[in-house]
Amino acid sequence: MSAAVSDLVETLRERGGLKGSDLANVAQVSQATVSRWAAGKAAPHPRTQLVISDLRYVVDRLAEFYTPEETRLWLYARHPLLDGARAIDLIHDAATDRVLAVIDTLADANFA
Repeated sequence: MSAAVSDLVETLRERGGLKGSDLANVAQVSQATVSRWAAGKAAPHPRTQLVISDLRYVVDRLAEFYTPEETRLWLYARHPLLDGARAIDLIHDAATDRVLAVIDTLADANFA
């Protein structure tokens, strides 16, 4: 499983432009912990796995519309459609469905 987590961390960096500090913040762990995940030396707790897997799904969806750098900015920006909340905070708080609903509006606008 550690290799899978390492791959996940790398994907978040490549597709989402996310840094170790970003992952540490959303998962509420230290940067050293994220480094251990990236090196395949540790695996996150189940609750943390849910958070980072949700983050991966959101990043994959956003990659349909944005570059990695734009994706990172989108995650950290306050959004009117999220009542001024930041997507990264909602993902941490297990409110990923709200974020995905906004992304669905992006998809609808692009294909309308």
